[in-house]
Amino acid sequence: MADTLTVAAPGRICLFGEHQDFLGLPVIAAAIDLHITIFGRRVGGDVIRLDMPDIEDADEFDPCCALEPRTPRDYLRAAINVLLREGIQPPLGWDCTITGKLPINAGCSSSSALTVAWVKFLLEAADACGKDDPAAVARLAHRAEVVEFGEPGGMMDHYTSAMGGVVHIDTRDPIEVTPLRESMDGFVLGDSVERKETTTVLRRSKEDVLEGVRLLKERHGEFDLHATTLDDAGPWLADLPEHNRLKVEANIIDRDLCRRGLELLRGGLDPAAVGRLLTQHHWELSGKLGVSTPKLDRMVEAAVAAGALGAKLNGSGGGGCMFAYCPGAEERVAAALADAGGKPCIVHSDSGARVIGECGGA
Repeated sequence: MADTLTVAAPGRICLFGEHQDFLGLPVIAAAIDLHITIFGRRVGGDVIRLDMPDIEDADEFDPCCALEPRTPRDYLRAAINVLLREGIQPPLGWDCTITGKLPINAGCSSSSALTVAWVKFLLEAADACGKDDPAAVARLAHRAEVVEFGEPGGMMDHYTSAMGGVVHIDTRDPIEVTPLRESMDGFVLGDSVERKETTTVLRRSKEDVLEGVRLLKERHGEFDLHATTLDDAGPWLADLPEHNRLKVEANIIDRDLCRRGLELLRGGLDPAAVGRLLTQHHWELSGKLGVSTPKLDRMVEAAVAAGALGAKLNGSGGGGCMFAYCPGAEERVAAALADAGGKPCIVHSDSGARVIGECGGA
């Protein structure tokens, strides 16, 4: 009987720090119990075969040598190349099926969960160094998804999916991940069913704020995006072009919201205070960063009107998902999101990437 292996990796919601990890600012995120799952069967030979029924795709390749990507963002082949450059020989002779419950291209980190699950699968199947180290899995997955393709994303998604729970991530080098809570419930995910262009939204946001920071440092050398207060920056921000000013100002405010959120999540949880911060974060993302949509705004308003303590868009924005924080009112809020034209799903925080079916043979 052939050996088998099943690996799952969760998606995530970003509580605080949206659009900040690629600026080196901290974020707080939570893994959720919607997963990408990879089931593999050892079949012998050299070829890895992939079946991806959710997207009606398939692939096969020899993982002994560098691979050309089939698509502009072929993260699965990119992961093979990353492992080879690390001196890790990917496993040979596997038939794999990849399925998922995460909405695709909707801000819940489906691509990162896929890449994390695939890296974890490859390391486990090869019995390679790093297979039991979530941080190592996250670093390799980030390289495969982001660095290999010169994309603007940060590491929040990969570390959250690999480690699980609720985590605070200091994204400056060397990255530091601090678990805050093993679980935190009361969330309803709402898919706006609006298609989004993740890399376009991220790149525009990143370029505008970095240009604003560059101009501020040229004119006011003491400006520090990590430390300068909004009061101190106010007179300097007034000199910037409006599109740069708004984005730098929003990032300073959201930086401080993340800090306040960290204080709340480290101590005794105050759900109402957390909810207020989440909603404030959304309106900064919407009004100043400009990454929300009218439908996402309506869904946030509908959730709060139905009893949610707070709500915000999730992911890069420009479409995709939002979530509401509504412990005790999940069903009512889910109904309100459906009435607003969304697809709701009650979700729970989850553990990180893991083996759920061991290698073994008879």
